[in-house]
Amino acid sequence: MERPKMAELESLETAAEHERILREIESTDTACIGPTLRSVYDGEEHGRFMEKLEARIRNHDREIEKMCNFHYQGFVDSITELLKVRGEAQKLKNQVTDTNRKLQNEGKELILAMQELRQCRLQQRNISATVDKLTLCLPVLEMYSKLREQMKSKRHYPALKTLEHLEHTFLPQVSHYRFCKVMVDNIPRLREEIKELSMSDLKDFLESIRKHSDKIGETAMKQVPGAQDLVDFSPVYRCLHIYSVLGARETFESYYRKQRRKQARLVLQPPSNMHETLDGYRKYFNQIVGFFVVEDHILHTTQGLVNRAYIDELWEMALSKTIAALRTHSSYCSDPSLVLDLKNLIVLFADTLQGYGFPVNQLFDMLLEIQDQYSETLLKKWAGVFRNILDSDNYSPIPVSNEDVYRKIVGQFPFQDAELEKQPFPKKFPFSEFVPKVYGQIKEFIYACLKFSEDLHLSSTEVDDMIRKSTNLLLTRTLSNCLQNVIKRKNVGLTELVQIIINTTHLEKSCKFLEEFITNITNVLPETVHTTKLYGTTTFKDARHAAEEEIYTNLNQKIDQFLQLADYDWMAPEPGSRASEYLVDLIGFLRSTFAVFTHLPGQVDVHSTMSGKVAQTACMSACKHLSTSLLQLLLEAEVRQLTLGALHQFNLDVEECEQFARSGPVPGFQGDTLQLAFIDLRQLLDLFIQWDWSTYLADYGQPTCKYLRVNPTTALILLEKMRDTSRKNNVFAQFRKNERDKQKLIDTVAKQLRGLINSHHS
Repeated sequence: MERPKMAELESLETAAEHERILREIESTDTACIGPTLRSVYDGEEHGRFMEKLEARIRNHDREIEKMCNFHYQGFVDSITELLKVRGEAQKLKNQVTDTNRKLQNEGKELILAMQELRQCRLQQRNISATVDKLTLCLPVLEMYSKLREQMKSKRHYPALKTLEHLEHTFLPQVSHYRFCKVMVDNIPRLREEIKELSMSDLKDFLESIRKHSDKIGETAMKQVPGAQDLVDFSPVYRCLHIYSVLGARETFESYYRKQRRKQARLVLQPPSNMHETLDGYRKYFNQIVGFFVVEDHILHTTQGLVNRAYIDELWEMALSKTIAALRTHSSYCSDPSLVLDLKNLIVLFADTLQGYGFPVNQLFDMLLEIQDQYSETLLKKWAGVFRNILDSDNYSPIPVSNEDVYRKIVGQFPFQDAELEKQPFPKKFPFSEFVPKVYGQIKEFIYACLKFSEDLHLSSTEVDDMIRKSTNLLLTRTLSNCLQNVIKRKNVGLTELVQIIINTTHLEKSCKFLEEFITNITNVLPETVHTTKLYGTTTFKDARHAAEEEIYTNLNQKIDQFLQLADYDWMAPEPGSRASEYLVDLIGFLRSTFAVFTHLPGQVDVHSTMSGKVAQTACMSACKHLSTSLLQLLLEAEVRQLTLGALHQFNLDVEECEQFARSGPVPGFQGDTLQLAFIDLRQLLDLFIQWDWSTYLADYGQPTCKYLRVNPTTALILLEKMRDTSRKNNVFAQFRKNERDKQKLIDTVAKQLRGLINSHHS
């Protein structure tokens, strides 16, 4: 039961399916019927389907036949019309054919034109594509060209920026082109080339500022602001930026500092002849200032290319080398004007660099050292000035014929004397011309010292101390030596020596005015604590004493020259009738000499000063020297024998000396003071001439002894000379009683004298 039902159902489904396929065939476009038919052949009932298909075709044929029978007349009419249409169609065909032929003939040109148009449009598309590509490539090429132009014109920092822009912006847009790859590969080399070119510019800059440091420093030393504007610093900035961008800033900083250190050492090496002219020093300072002006500008405009520690290190080196060079070269300088100009230049140098913030205290300390040298050069210069003044002086009182000349000299030298003021013209100052000249030159020296102290930032006390110390050196060393040389000069006359004594006396009095002069220009009172005192008084006193000693020495030397003419006959039996000729001449010389002392023209209060001191001392010294020298003549070893007659002649000469002493050759001696110079000789001669040995021997050693000044040794020497003479002259008279007694007496006295000598030594 089940199986027939199932077969019946399948048959119904198949029939329905076939019906659907037929409807689909009828309604579907023939182009799409393939899938429908495939479904038929895919099944197992295609035979039955074919049967149904044929039945459906037969049904349609019957319907067509019915329809054709219904429309036959219409069909016939249509055929008739179609036949008509065919004729017309043939005509139309002919016309179309003719038109087509004509159109083909005419279309050939159009086809050619269209082909050309097609080719043009193809080219247009290619051109458009090319333009689009070039639009991308041209900026790259333009940037590259710009890069090369910037490098050629040495605009290295813009070139580096262009290179960066080219690499990161333009080349990525056209990276698939071969030329771009070449460019990309070339970029590191271009960077290195820019780096090298910028470094070359830096080297040119360093060489340029080395050559122009002198000009930069000269401008800065003139206190002109903007000395750094003389320099184009752009190569430094560009190179610094380039190396910074390239990540090599430290390399650049190291190179720059190393090169500038080398240049600093060259700048700080002074030329060997720098000390010869001020321009040598000026150029040296200009180069140093120029160097540090540049470094200071770099410090403040580059943010780290150089730092303060680096600048300070360079400055310390520069300071030490500069000071050492100045110490060495300034020591060669002997011209005080050049030393003063050098000091002013150093001050300007120090002030200029201090304006840029560099510490310069050591330079000012060194200037104090140069001040000592300046003082030495001044002393040497003034030594020549003083020598010329002293050599050209006539050592005579200055005559004045009218009031104008008098006031001029008083204006040059602080001299006041009421008595001289009252005297009529012509009259004379007591001193010679070298007094106002020397005084004026001392003031000029003080002014010269003051000039050096200017702008050294010293206190008034320091300036005062410096001037006083230098002036003391001038007085105690330079002027003193010049005066001593004049005094010790050969052939200097006594009148010149006396005039020197007068001159130094007045110069000594002027020292207080020099004190006032220094006080007025420094505004430091002499009473101020630690103020140095002037030693001029000592200088002039020493010179005066030296002149006095020279007078004494010259007189003694002259006396010695006269004594060399002495020609005593020590064996003369009888004395002459008068004093020896040489001694008379000697006494005459002494009288004329001391007359010169007493009557020097132009002396003020000469009796109380010169005659009362120098003349008296000179006269006493001369008499003592004469007395001592005469005694030496008597006792010298060459005189082996001596007669009483020779002793009497010698006594006449001593009496001549005593007469000179009594005559008062210079005023001021009290009583017989001057005669006491010959007391030793007088007592010795009296002892031998009077043969008063009993008194001498009895009173020896007592304060009231008549022959107190007679030394037993001297007496013994003289007695021995007379005893030898007595023995020689009385060889045949030795048997006479009185001669024998006298010889015994001499022997006895000699023995007693030896006893006195021995007892004195014991």
